[in-house]
Amino acid sequence: MRVIPHPAVTLVLELGDDPLTVDAATGRQQLTSLATGLLHGALHVRGENVECVEVRLSPVAAYAVLGTSPADLEHGAVSLEDLWGRSAPRIREELIETRSWQDRFALTDALLARRGEAGPSVDPQVAWCWDRIVGSHGRIRVEGLAAEVGWSRKRLWSRFRAQVGLPPKRAAKLVRFDHAVHRLAAGEDAARIAAESGYADQSHLHRDVREFSGVTPATAAREPGLAVDDIA
Repeated sequence: MRVIPHPAVTLVLELGDDPLTVDAATGRQQLTSLATGLLHGALHVRGENVECVEVRLSPVAAYAVLGTSPADLEHGAVSLEDLWGRSAPRIREELIETRSWQDRFALTDALLARRGEAGPSVDPQVAWCWDRIVGSHGRIRVEGLAAEVGWSRKRLWSRFRAQVGLPPKRAAKLVRFDHAVHRLAAGEDAARIAAESGYADQSHLHRDVREFSGVTPATAAREPGLAVDDIA
C-alpha cells in the first residue's frame, strides 16, 4: 500500500506473525509497530496476512501521546519501541491476546488516553492555530496567525514547527492537499476542486498532488486508503 501524506500522525501496531516492510526516503525497514509524522511524501508498506490496528492522531494530541515532537518523525517511519521502549511490545502482546476488534479498539483508546494525560501538551496558541488551519481546509493566510495569538512571527514558526512537526505554511499546504485529494477520490471535477480549494489553476493542483503523493491526481484518487477515511 502507498501511504499518502495526511494531516495526522499515524500509529500502526501489526498483530500478525511477520513484520511490515516499510519503504521510505530513508530506506527500507522491517517493523512490528511504527509511527509516521506529517509526511513530506508517500511511503510504501508491504506485508502478507496482515492484521493491524492503525490510529491517526491530530498532531496536537500526538505531542503528548508520543512523548516527543512529531518533528522527530519527519523522515519516515519510526519504531514505537524507539519511542516507548518496553511498553510497545507489551501493548502489542495485549492486542494480540484480545480477539475482538471492538475490544482491541477500546484497549487502544484507553492506552492513548493514559499517555495523552501524562505527556507534554502543546502551547494553547499552537493548538488554536492548528485548528484554524484545519477549519479553513488550509485556505488561510498564515502570516496573520502570529498577530492573532499575540506572538512574534518567529516565535510562532519556531513553536509550531517543534510541536506540530511542520511550519505553519507547510501545514496549511498539507491540509489543503488532503481536502482536495479526498474530493478527487469522491469523483469531483478537478478544475472545480482547484478553483474552490485555493489553487491558482488545475496545473497548480496537479503539482501539489504530485509533490505530496508522487502520482498523478487520477492515480491518487484511486488509492484505497482515501476511500475509507470518512468511516475509519
